[in-house]
Amino acid sequence: MTEDGFATWEEYSLSLPEAERDSWFAASDPTGVGPRLFFQRVPEGKVVKNRVHLDVKVGRGFVGEERLAVLESHAARLEAIGATRGVLLLADEENESCQNMQDVEGNEFCLD
Repeated sequence: MTEDGFATWEEYSLSLPEAERDSWFAASDPTGVGPRLFFQRVPEGKVVKNRVHLDVKVGRGFVGEERLAVLESHAARLEAIGATRGVLLLADEENESCQNMQDVEGNEFCLD
């Protein structure tokens, strides 16, 4: 149940005026143990660096060329829907490779 007394978040969304529907999204751990990430549309444009930077785990368990292929696959899929690539950080002695990206509004995140 949502904190507003609705049985589901979808039910809550349908109760809103049409212009306000689908203006937010949440990513939740299906087990309910991990944190919930909540994203909402705001009217202001981005004017400063992100206050939050997400690393999206897409290459867990992959190293070297296999990891680069996984990062490339996900980066290409995200580019097709409007994201842009930043710097590809190649593996070093401490870290595996990751791909810096920006969403359509310029918010930075990494495919890790």
